[in-house]
Amino acid sequence: MKDTIKTILYSWLDRRIPNVIPRGISLDDYLHLEPRKIIVVTGFRRVGKTYLLYQLLCKILQDKNRKEIVYLNFDDERIPRKTEFLTDLIPTIKTTFSEDIKLLFLDEIQDMPDWSKWLRRIHDNEDVELFITGSSSKVSSREIPTELRGRCLEVNLFPLSFQEFLTFKGMVVNPEIVRYSEDEKVKVTRMLNEYLYYGGMPEVVLAAEERKFEMLQQYYSTVVRRDIAERFHVKNEEGLKAMLRLLLNSTRYSISKLYNTLKSLNYEIGKTTLLNYVGYVESSYFIHSLPIFSPKIKDQLQHPRKVYFIDNGFINALSIKLSKNTGRLYENTVAIELLRRTSGIDQDLYYWKERRGKEVDFVLKEGLRVKQLIQVSYDISDPDTKNRETRSLVKAGKELDCDDLLVITGDYEGNEEINGKQIEFIPLWKWLLESYSSKSTASSPYVSPSKALSHSG
Repeated sequence: MKDTIKTILYSWLDRRIPNVIPRGISLDDYLHLEPRKIIVVTGFRRVGKTYLLYQLLCKILQDKNRKEIVYLNFDDERIPRKTEFLTDLIPTIKTTFSEDIKLLFLDEIQDMPDWSKWLRRIHDNEDVELFITGSSSKVSSREIPTELRGRCLEVNLFPLSFQEFLTFKGMVVNPEIVRYSEDEKVKVTRMLNEYLYYGGMPEVVLAAEERKFEMLQQYYSTVVRRDIAERFHVKNEEGLKAMLRLLLNSTRYSISKLYNTLKSLNYEIGKTTLLNYVGYVESSYFIHSLPIFSPKIKDQLQHPRKVYFIDNGFINALSIKLSKNTGRLYENTVAIELLRRTSGIDQDLYYWKERRGKEVDFVLKEGLRVKQLIQVSYDISDPDTKNRETRSLVKAGKELDCDDLLVITGDYEGNEEINGKQIEFIPLWKWLLESYSSKSTASSPYVSPSKALSHSG
């Protein structure tokens, strides 16, 4: 085992750190935290977690000896899935490199046996800073093992935000600008159309257009096989794929409806199994589902949940619809951006619906109060559409005692008073690029270490 570790360590010494396009999030501020924490970078496969580590490595390797810093990727086929590998790791590093190991970067460690117990022992007994990544919620703050509670600080990484997307495409836009020229609007909206259609997976953004869907389909296959079927020992893989196809072509689901539809298609899957499958898919970060807003847990469990995919590219590359559903792409984009902005802080997302059918796409709850209500409507030019969307928003605002009402549109911008409530209308591109001021959903698109510490348990 020690010989295997040494081989991997020496290959790290010779490894060239690839060039990195900086993201809007950085791990720099998570170095040398007091009290010391295990920094856990979570997120969907291929969203750039490894490159976020590289971004930090590129900086610190300018000042430190590489033998004081070790990076390991546990997807390396040379690493056996055995506890002994972890047990021998630190002693072998010290005898091979240096007694004074400063930093340890561990990519995709969650599939190693007893990984959490080992991390706790190293954190408690060694003077080394730990940065780990994982593409499963097993390492997230929601499901982190008991032995690591209070010792970890989670950084949840999403696909590229629209502003990051523009950076990757070589276009610089200042989010502080209040008024844009017509030329700037044309450029930004053209880029938005690409972002809506192909999504923000970093490698896909940089790929040639003819390869984008092929790459997204390969990602999907890998996630289904490795992060869901193999990890959770799914026996009925065809049933799992059939359920995913239904979700990809739907905007909401209930277990009962999924069960009945699959049964009509001759898939024998019980309701409990289906519930487990949905949980597995969510644990891989492939989907996020929102419950209805209600003070009654029973209502949240009984009503359908709205389903959103981690990236628009998957909707377009995998669904069977023959035409582009711009409305759905707008709403999915807003959902992921809201999840990004609220990640790690005391804010929760729901949707709202009343008995007569009026509905609001997003309810942002902060603590015990509803902070903001958001409606997404691509084309607000039709009077009937505008009336339907705003009436629902006003009704929810009065019922939930919320005055911050927002409609995200295709191109209409303004403020209107409707039935005694002020409603702001803003184009999607501008909302995505707006500065994260006190008026926006969160104070920052990413959580600062000091703020996150107060939520880390």
